[in-house]
Amino acid sequence: MSIKEIMIYPAEVLKKRSEPVAVIDDEIRVLVDDMAETMYAAPGVGLAANQVGVTKRIAVIDIDHPEGESDLLVLINPEIVERSGEIEWEEGCLSFPDIHVKVLRSQKIRMTALNRDGEAYELEAEELLAVAIQHEIDHLDGITLANKVSFLQRKMMMRELKNRGN
Repeated sequence: MSIKEIMIYPAEVLKKRSEPVAVIDDEIRVLVDDMAETMYAAPGVGLAANQVGVTKRIAVIDIDHPEGESDLLVLINPEIVERSGEIEWEEGCLSFPDIHVKVLRSQKIRMTALNRDGEAYELEAEELLAVAIQHEIDHLDGITLANKVSFLQRKMMMRELKNRGN
C-alpha cells in the first residue's frame, strides 16, 4: 500500500466525470487499499479516486475513524437510488484543505454499489454517512464543493487556496 498525492482544486481531474469500473481485479483492489491509506493519513472521512488522479468510479469512506475502530466502506460504481429529507451540513474536503462550507444535502439516502470483491450491496444511510456518500459521489460526477456554493463563496475559496500556495 502507498499514500497517493491528493489533487487540490482547481486540478482538472476533479472536474471530470469518472468512468465505471468494468472489472474488479487486483489493480483495482490495490487502488482501493492505497486510497484508504491516503484517506486515513490525510486524515479524512472520504476519498474519491479522482482525488488521487484516477478517473474510476471508486470511493472509500470511514466516518468513525480515527475516533473509533476502522469501518471502511468501499463504493465501486455507486448509485443513489432513493433520497429523502434535507439537511445542511458544514463540509470539508481533502481537495480544499482547511476550507469548510455549508452544503444542502439529502438527509437520508439509499444507494447501491460493489464492494472491493465485486459483490453488489445496498445501503441506507442518514446524517453524516449520507452526507459523506453524497459528497464522494459528487466527486465521481466531477462536482466539487466549488459547484455547491455561491459565486462569491467560490471566489473566497479560490483566494484562500491561492494564499496558501495551493
